[in-house]
Amino acid sequence: MATAAASHTSLMSRTRSPRRRLALAALLAAVGLAVASFPFRATWWGGWVLAVAEAGIVGGLADWFAVTALFRHPLGLPIPHTALIPANWELMAERVGVMVGNRVLTKEYVTREVSRFDVADLLARLAARVKPGDVQDAVHAVARWAAEQLSPAATADLAGWLRRVLQARPVTPLLATAVEIARGHGWDQRIIELGAGTLTEALDRPDFRDAVGDLVDEVLASYREKMGTYPRILIGLADIFGLIDRDRLISALHAALKRVAEDPSDPVRERLGQMLAALPERLRHDAVLAARVEAAKDELMASAAIAHLIEDVVAGLRRAVVADLASEESEVVAWITARLERAREQIVADDRLRRELDQWMKLRAIEAIERHHDRIARFIERGVHALGPEGAVRLIEEHAGDDLQYIRVNGTVVGGLAGGLLYAIHLLVRLL
Repeated sequence: MATAAASHTSLMSRTRSPRRRLALAALLAAVGLAVASFPFRATWWGGWVLAVAEAGIVGGLADWFAVTALFRHPLGLPIPHTALIPANWELMAERVGVMVGNRVLTKEYVTREVSRFDVADLLARLAARVKPGDVQDAVHAVARWAAEQLSPAATADLAGWLRRVLQARPVTPLLATAVEIARGHGWDQRIIELGAGTLTEALDRPDFRDAVGDLVDEVLASYREKMGTYPRILIGLADIFGLIDRDRLISALHAALKRVAEDPSDPVRERLGQMLAALPERLRHDAVLAARVEAAKDELMASAAIAHLIEDVVAGLRRAVVADLASEESEVVAWITARLERAREQIVADDRLRRELDQWMKLRAIEAIERHHDRIARFIERGVHALGPEGAVRLIEEHAGDDLQYIRVNGTVVGGLAGGLLYAIHLLVRLL
């Protein structure tokens, strides 16, 4: 029903088209001229007018047949070699894709057009129009939107992804670079404070406390297996007399972490800062340390306690970021804004930088075009193919169907002129 209604609507729109009415009017005019001149066909001028009208009728009907045969079967009759577009729409889709991809949007043409575009001037004008307040507002809006997307479920997914990445890749180079970046921006103390605070909060939870206790038991058991007979006996006696107690160890760890998180002058915190300062160099040049870090990573990643720890750290970071972004004096927003503003000022003032950016962006664009140019033809082909036979007919009729009606008008007029010329030649021959 819907298809029939659409076809009826399309038919009505074609009937109401001014150019279609013009073509029909030209054909009817030729018919009327033939009827009017038929009684005078015995006279030379009557015969000549009738010849003009008859030839116009033939030309108009022939071109009507030709135009209609492109889109459908004329009069609904399955005449061979009609309805050309529906019958060949798949081949047409392929040829359109090849033509546009290989003859119109050629690599040379696109590369030339990209090279002519002045990216440096565009960057300069955009950077000059942007104000510092606009940058800060934009950063604040984007950062708050990003914080809203960090739901608890997304945080859990992020923790799982982080764990998989740590398991699959060497952590030593990443750790060295991260520590250097953190120290360069003064984040090392904040990281120590945040990490200790997060662990302190986690140890207040019974489930995490039990997981850490299990981890302590595993570590003690592992050390006992590696020790000799006498040290093992001494540790066993200490355990029997309550000198080694998991709850006592966890409570001591909790208290130490709390002091590290709250007291900037805590000796442990200062020592951790010194260790962080020397850590990148050691990680890059001490093969033994690097191997130990990777081994420890593999062992820790296999522990359920570490999985919970990663989730708690990521959740703690999320809470800290969300709380920071909620405040009007957000440090995250201020840090990002300062760097974007510095980049904006450099783009405005440094012509050499703009030229380098212009060249870099154009090279990347040209590389992308060369890499994906072959996909253009396939993309266009799939787009035309997705129309289907009816969609292809409807698309061509909407954009070119009315213009094709001039073929019918021209066929009627040119046919009539040709018929009149032939009849005039016939009269001239008879006269001679």
